Amino acid sequence: MSDASLKSTPLRERHIALGAKMVPFSGWEMPVQYQEGILAEHKQTREQCSLFDICHMGEFRVRGKEAAAALDRSLARAVADQKEGSCRYNFLLDEDGMVLDDLIVYRISAEEFFIVVNAGTRENDAAVFRARLPEEVSFEDESDATAKLDLQGPASASVLEKLGLDIKKLPAYYCWMNTTIAGHPCLLSRTGYTGELGFEIYSSVEAGCALWDTLLSLPGVKPAGLGARDTLRLEMAYPLYGHELNTGTTPVEAGFGGMLKLESGRQFVGSDALRNGTPRKKLVAVEIEGRRAAREGTPLLQNGKLVGKVSSGAFSPSLGFAIALAYVESLGVASQPGDELQLDMGRGAQLRGRFAALPFYKKGSARKAL
Repeated sequence: MSDASLKSTPLRERHIALGAKMVPFSGWEMPVQYQEGILAEHKQTREQCSLFDICHMGEFRVRGKEAAAALDRSLARAVADQKEGSCRYNFLLDEDGMVLDDLIVYRISAEEFFIVVNAGTRENDAAVFRARLPEEVSFEDESDATAKLDLQGPASASVLEKLGLDIKKLPAYYCWMNTTIAGHPCLLSRTGYTGELGFEIYSSVEAGCALWDTLLSLPGVKPAGLGARDTLRLEMAYPLYGHELNTGTTPVEAGFGGMLKLESGRQFVGSDALRNGTPRKKLVAVEIEGRRAAREGTPLLQNGKLVGKVSSGAFSPSLGFAIALAYVESLGVASQPGDELQLDMGRGAQLRGRFAALPFYKKGSARKAL
């Protein structure tokens, strides 16, 4: 039974008709898996092509002559030098350098930007942007009028070709284009959260519903839910807001310090705190013997001493054993790939693990040349 307090995407009834198991996620009722299950959906995405309903995400539009400069001051990665037609992963920080959200900025034109944010942080993000942007820069929350579908997997470009798109003209990695798919205008970007070749499709709500039906009618395309999306992103060590990123973590601690180019001297909200502060922890990868997953909060031990905690963990369908992302103390922990540790599973039970290099899965097709 649906929880009346949860929001639903426009595709809810289609998910139910497909036999999806619906669960709460960030205030939304979302499909966690379909009838074939998470393992099958994960394999389908790694080897062929899956379609994800991501309509719960938030979309903002920022316009004005001062938009680039204002966003450059508001976000942790530079915006002013971002090229038109490109997408850039970015961070919204507070004055202490902590992550309010991670997001993607699309540069539409010299004076226009499209920003994609997480569902659970949408309202707070909107309030922060409105407070930071000057009056001459317009801000619109277009989330409710926007549908977002993610077509992911090595065969995704071939699927789009079947619908009349020229593979050679599809966007390069982390770039976008305006196009028409099956007669519906949309913004198509070569981005995703799986590590595979893939595209994110933004359209009107009505077009999104029609595109969902059209794409699933094609041979080789199957629906996938949040369960497979999580195991896919974890294998790639992509952070999930609320787990690896939160208001108690800086992007430097999460391993993104190099992206920020703090040495450039560029000023943005949180830059002084990041330049003057010392990381208290660091994000690491852990491979675990066996199939049993260590969930969020599982303690990490070395020589009987607590050295960190798991932020995300799951069985890796691609690798055949359990993996986890975790935060450890930034100093004094032997956390090089191969260094051993134990995971305290409670009631005297421990799992053996070792630190690993990122990402866990190294055969992804995301950057594949078309």
